[in-house]
Amino acid sequence: MPRPAAPALPPWLAHTLRTQRGPVPWSAVTRGALAAGPLLLAAVLAGRTSLGVVAAIAAMLAGINDRPGSRRAAVKRLGVPALAGAAGLLVGTYAGQHTPPVVLTALLTVVALVAGGVSAVGPVASGAATQLLVATAIGAGMPLPESGWQRALAFLAGAAWLLVLRIALPTPGALAGDFRFDGEREAVAAVYDAVADLLDAAGGAGATVRRAALTAALDHAQDALAGPRLRRHAGSAAERRLHTQYAAALPLAEAATALAWAGEEVSGRTGEGLRRLAAAVRAGTPTGPLPAPSRSLPALRALDDALLHAADAFDRGEGADLHTRRRAAGDLLRTVLGGGGREYGLRVALCFGASAAAAQALHHAHWYGRHAHWYWLPATAVFLVKPDLGPLASRVLCRAAGTVLGALVFAALAEVLPGPWGFVVLVAVCGALVPVSTRHFAAQTAVVTVLVLALVMVGGEPQASVSRIAETLLACAIVLIVGHLPMPGERGGGVRARLAAAGGAAHAYLTHVLDEPRTSAGPAASATGRESGGSHTSGTGRTSGGPGTSGAPHPSGGSPSAHLPKAPLTVLGPTAPGPAALGPAAARAARWTLRREAYRTLAEARTAIAHAAAELPALARHTEGTDEVAALLERLVDTTTACAVHLDDTGRLTPRHTERLTALLEELTRVRERAGLDTFRLPLPVRVG
Repeated sequence: MPRPAAPALPPWLAHTLRTQRGPVPWSAVTRGALAAGPLLLAAVLAGRTSLGVVAAIAAMLAGINDRPGSRRAAVKRLGVPALAGAAGLLVGTYAGQHTPPVVLTALLTVVALVAGGVSAVGPVASGAATQLLVATAIGAGMPLPESGWQRALAFLAGAAWLLVLRIALPTPGALAGDFRFDGEREAVAAVYDAVADLLDAAGGAGATVRRAALTAALDHAQDALAGPRLRRHAGSAAERRLHTQYAAALPLAEAATALAWAGEEVSGRTGEGLRRLAAAVRAGTPTGPLPAPSRSLPALRALDDALLHAADAFDRGEGADLHTRRRAAGDLLRTVLGGGGREYGLRVALCFGASAAAAQALHHAHWYGRHAHWYWLPATAVFLVKPDLGPLASRVLCRAAGTVLGALVFAALAEVLPGPWGFVVLVAVCGALVPVSTRHFAAQTAVVTVLVLALVMVGGEPQASVSRIAETLLACAIVLIVGHLPMPGERGGGVRARLAAAGGAAHAYLTHVLDEPRTSAGPAASATGRESGGSHTSGTGRTSGGPGTSGAPHPSGGSPSAHLPKAPLTVLGPTAPGPAALGPAAARAARWTLRREAYRTLAEARTAIAHAAAELPALARHTEGTDEVAALLERLVDTTTACAVHLDDTGRLTPRHTERLTALLEELTRVRERAGLDTFRLPLPVRVG
């Protein structure tokens, strides 16, 4: 008899046990070893140990945010949270010194309300809000002799030191070229690899997963190239070349998505050409001959044209648009004050405020004895309660387990390490382990616990392992209870806001594709004089006919949407400017921007839905059915991409395209209503059929 299948784990427990995999980030490990430990050592030698402790805490928090990517993106990812942390330390210090406990608790709650709403904007804003709250609690509770501005400067110095290491140290293996752009090169090369993987999977069961991986690669490359800069445009030839190479990947990604949608298999020669492009990006070398695919289908012709365009423009380094849309201040404010921001802010404020109130009550009742670490309670709550960091139940379990493990390990080490120099070395070791430990929250908590307890003893205080365990478990209990209390308004607002943004982006993309102006010379005509199965070669005298050309007009002279039956898609979101007002080239660039926006917002919605689904049932039930809406939106965007490629080639849609669009829009209307998303409806008709 076959053995019965093991029962599936509940989502919240499965998420708790899930671990990220990947190579060891040796560069980040090196930076971590050179950050907190050396800063602390210098401060101890200079007789300013307390400032060294603050700087080491800042370096540790920056190390948690030190993720793979470009140096330019790291400036924003590390610098903005550091500025917020310094401001929080300043505010917390003066509030803790000059306000009574009740007023201090109220102030911390208000700061948490604002920080929670800001966290809904995006990952960098969330990191800034996290450091703001943690530093505010530390400033209010940590007994240090320095004034608030001295603490803030020490915090900035600690984070700035890690940022300097991030910018200045070369990546291993990147010494042969300009190592300043090694993150950008790897990100752009990964896009070409992802396109090749999608082409290999086209027509198979893994195409959907490969398309999602392509979206992630494009998002990462876009972020890597679009970091802060002193000048508006790329300043060096190497950077302009990377921008051009990224832009050349967009029509390839579009054609590959259309082939995957159609279920058409392609020869391995095509994927080989994409991988040659990826290798050329990494090595900074010319592309050489590229194998040309068959031109038997519209999507294959689009792929062939895109490869020709890549061969033509790959090494020119003229610079190109990254096809991003900047979010206006009004859009950011609406995100903070919208349903997702309000729910996020209220949840963080209640948990942070309740933890601060309990900590103040216990502190003034002298429950802590000689160890005035009441600020550990609200600081711990911050890392537990933020929805974008993971499900509440999973983080509570991991935090509790990691703290107990870390405290026990430190208690054993404290018996054998000579102080304070042994603890300084321990801080350096833990700093090196932080980038590796981010693969699982329990491991990260254990490493951070050892590091924090070592800082406590370097500062001259007694061993505090028992206190750390007790306060962390209390914070976990408070957050677990308060986080599941009924709240005003509709729960699941964060997920619904993400879905609304994804629906709006999908609507804008579909509207643009159906109304986009197209010239009379289609890509099919560019096949003249070219044989299927040939090759494209970079260099002077290249063949013309890249993806800038487009399909024939509709036989009636209008846009495709004007001749199709009507089926409304009613979702929230801004519409793009009318494509009819743009020329073909500008309309094509706008289309790529809208496509990137659609896929990016869908990926963000998918992440929020996955986190919400892994909550305990009391919270997870509020977002039931949203995953089905996201899946339909993804299929709609994929279908829209296939329509765009086909319209470029022929100027008209096939019955298969129109029937698929109509069915998806009708199903989306039904599923959206079942998922309780009617509050996000805005009548914006899209005519398809």
